[in-house]
Amino acid sequence: MKSMATYDLMEATRNTNEWLGATARAFASYPTWGMVPHPFFKVLSAWGRITERSFARMVIKPGWGITSIPGEDGRDAVVTVETALARPFGDLIHFHVQGRKPKPRKVLLVAPMSGHYATLLRSTVASLLPDCDVYVTDWHNARDIPVSAGKFDIEDYTLYLVEFMRHLGPQTNVIAVCQPAPLALAATAYLAEEEPKAQPRTLTLIGGPIDPDAAATDVTDFGRRITMGQLEQLAIQRVGFKYAGCGRLVYPGLLQLASFISMNADRHAQAFFDQVVRAAKGEASEHDAHNRFYDEYLAVMDMTAEFYLSTVERIFKNREIATNDFVVAGKRVDIGRITDVAVHTVEGANDDISAPGQCVAALALCTGLPDSKKAQHLEPGAGHYGIFAGKSWRQNIRPLILDFIDSNGGGVKRARPVTLVTAKG
Repeated sequence: MKSMATYDLMEATRNTNEWLGATARAFASYPTWGMVPHPFFKVLSAWGRITERSFARMVIKPGWGITSIPGEDGRDAVVTVETALARPFGDLIHFHVQGRKPKPRKVLLVAPMSGHYATLLRSTVASLLPDCDVYVTDWHNARDIPVSAGKFDIEDYTLYLVEFMRHLGPQTNVIAVCQPAPLALAATAYLAEEEPKAQPRTLTLIGGPIDPDAAATDVTDFGRRITMGQLEQLAIQRVGFKYAGCGRLVYPGLLQLASFISMNADRHAQAFFDQVVRAAKGEASEHDAHNRFYDEYLAVMDMTAEFYLSTVERIFKNREIATNDFVVAGKRVDIGRITDVAVHTVEGANDDISAPGQCVAALALCTGLPDSKKAQHLEPGAGHYGIFAGKSWRQNIRPLILDFIDSNGGGVKRARPVTLVTAKG
């Protein structure tokens, strides 16, 4: 019960701060304070409004917010999110563009399960929709999954990807962002051996830890320093009585968020201070840059304890993917069995989470794949987030990926072969 009490204490602290913010906002917003010629009450109201919003976002799953895209006929086409496959720990969702014929490029975007919801890839999805038929892995918050649903570790995650790929068929182009890159590679290798005809057409791995030892970062150093016993004692808690997953062992999203914020505490503190000043001056708005970023950044989800611990132990400590020793359901997955799926890696030169070298290691593991089906790209000046969102993604990486898909028969047919030019690290 100790870990359950700790979980509930974190939730109680969050709830109390949300209440304090709401109280300050309401108190300082009384019209009578308008007669007091002092900015204190405007600042207090602004602080309360921003504090209430920030702590409330931590338990709210963000919406996708993609309602339409420009249609080929010049009119906006309505976009709806549909569930293609529903599973206890995550769904396969489809962004259906009403009135549009299916696009030749069918893309499965594999979202990370690393503390944030799949909506972290909102801008990635929005940029792909005009040119692709997009499917996304929408992972569920572990606190909302009853204990009766069973466990979910990295082997289960891999088998979910196998099922999703099998459902979508061999013309699928898989794009895995960050954390799921090694497991997407393993899932593809699993299909190569078990059901070759269900393999995807192409596999793009973006900033993932295929070989964490290829380039050290704070993340890999942490994984090396801490023992599994220490990690379990420090990070794992039991979901409290408030949620459907009561009793489930998890790595709490609030604990992950505290870790994220501590890494750049000064920058976050300054951002909130500046937002309070803007709000007090009447310069802040509902959908300004600060709110757009923090509404997503603060919305965190719990991971199952077995998924978190097995990721650290098997991907980072034992390097089972990097050494080609990964086992799923009692069978070793041989990445060298991939012979037909074109593989493309993308890295950011300034990525401090999955540093350059970690992801491109996938190409060396694909010993059965000819060089003509391998490509790599190192994006100059891009950090971890920039390689799947922002300017670098829109202007450089996205066009490269679409060309890679097309040149390997996974999208628009071309009149003549296209040579994909990539920057190599």
